[in-house]
Amino acid sequence: MGSTGGSTRSAPDAAGRVARPERTRREADGCAQEAAALRTGLVREIVAGGGLTDPAWRTAFEEVPRHLFVPYYYETGAPGEAGTAVAAAGTAAGAASTAAGAPGTAAASTGAGAAGIAAGAPGTAAAGVPGGGAAGAGEAGEAREAGAVRGTVGYTRLWRDDPHPLRRARWLAGAYADAPLATRVRDGELITSSSQPSLMARMLHALQVRDGDRVLEIGAGTGYNAALLAHRLGDAHVTTLDLDPEITEAARNHLAAAGFRPAVVTGDGARGCPLHAPYDRIIATCAVASIPSAWLGQCRPDALILTPLATGLIALRVADARHAEGRFLAIPAYFVPLRGSGPPPQVPTHGLPSRPLLDDSFRFLLNVAAGHMEPVEALALWEHEGRPGRERYGVTVRGDRQWAWLDDPEGAYGWPLGPPGRLQPFPYR
Repeated sequence: MGSTGGSTRSAPDAAGRVARPERTRREADGCAQEAAALRTGLVREIVAGGGLTDPAWRTAFEEVPRHLFVPYYYETGAPGEAGTAVAAAGTAAGAASTAAGAPGTAAASTGAGAAGIAAGAPGTAAAGVPGGGAAGAGEAGEAREAGAVRGTVGYTRLWRDDPHPLRRARWLAGAYADAPLATRVRDGELITSSSQPSLMARMLHALQVRDGDRVLEIGAGTGYNAALLAHRLGDAHVTTLDLDPEITEAARNHLAAAGFRPAVVTGDGARGCPLHAPYDRIIATCAVASIPSAWLGQCRPDALILTPLATGLIALRVADARHAEGRFLAIPAYFVPLRGSGPPPQVPTHGLPSRPLLDDSFRFLLNVAAGHMEPVEALALWEHEGRPGRERYGVTVRGDRQWAWLDDPEGAYGWPLGPPGRLQPFPYR
């Protein structure tokens, strides 16, 4: 059975709830008024798209200042395009003063990571992945990375301390766009990003938190998601974890600047954080090839684990330390892999016509069955089963066995999770 020790759940104290608006008003950065207007526009845009139906999450997005968590980020485009960027900033400045909705949305509904992109996925954009900001010693480390990128073709840096007022306005407006933001670039390669806010909102809603729940976040990133969780549940109920000490230090400082102090831990995400277990919810902002056993062992019975897997989001209900089961959400989600887990499996497409590769539901099947099914067999299955959507797939964990399945965990179609093994003709049992 899963661990059941630890403190009894309790709702955040009233003082903590009352203090939230005061804490978020401590934005002594010279742009609090413009930022508040842009937050209003961003929330309005997410709501119009069907998100933030829970008033508690809507309030969190209205009050937590995202720009404090992204002191700089990168846009795609060669440095030679800087003149165009400055000219375009006039529009951003106007948006900042009028809050006519956050400018620009992601090319894809969720944003796509450089690693874990579905086979043949067209038009995928920046990663909806965890990233790191800059503060204290972490700021020095990231400043070195940023300086190295200034002359790199492909990315242009926008930052809060830019001496040019139009570029500063563009930075602020971009911080409240419903789009992922590239926050770490190394040697011209995108490493991490701050996830698209509307995707974050949908994931937090799917987490189904209750007052008093203890939550572990795998992937601290900039700290913004942890701040939203802490706003909803209270600092004492939130732990965020990342392998990179520069990322955790930066996230900790960003959180403090916004008035939040959840537990920020440096460690291996695959091992979880037993120090603050047991948890009622675990949410990951990085993709896994299979469910780490430590996560189940650190959950209370009936806990929920929400994690990216195979370009989707799986919501697993935990029975005990060795058993869990659940289905994928309908929405796509592209994240970089959990650090230390290695690259995602290659998704073969040989022998396939081009048209099915344009369909997200088929690309998802290719990712689920990667390494365990020939592409032409996957195509035959997809067509025979009526081109199933993501919500028809699920995952089961039983002891040392884990598998993804279509429609029924005991049905005709299943694929083991983890490193690819011998190719299996379908149906696989």
